[in-house]
Amino acid sequence: MDVLINAFVGLHIIGIAALLGGFLTQMKAMRTGEARFGPAMLHGALTMLVTGVALVGLNQADGNTINTVKIGIKLAILVVILGLVYVKRDDERIDKGLFGAVGGLTVVNIFIAVLWT
Repeated sequence: MDVLINAFVGLHIIGIAALLGGFLTQMKAMRTGEARFGPAMLHGALTMLVTGVALVGLNQADGNTINTVKIGIKLAILVVILGLVYVKRDDERIDKGLFGAVGGLTVVNIFIAVLWT
């Protein structure tokens, strides 16, 4: 079971990398007001959602304790990110504040995962 859990952790990190990488590659375009949500950002957020839910289920099945408050907060943040990226994915230009909010929420989600023990 540990191998399966670790495989899903790896996939979860790949999703984070796609979402954050998509944001970081658009930083220069954000300054000029031409940033947009790329497909990598949407697919990264969806990957995070699917693998995160799978990780909760696998950890519960393995008998590990789950911090449901932490998972609930991370899920709520991810749903906001996913909603923003999904709704605005076809727009040619995204408002700087909205684009920055997605990047900021992604970083907050990472720090919650790493620092909240």
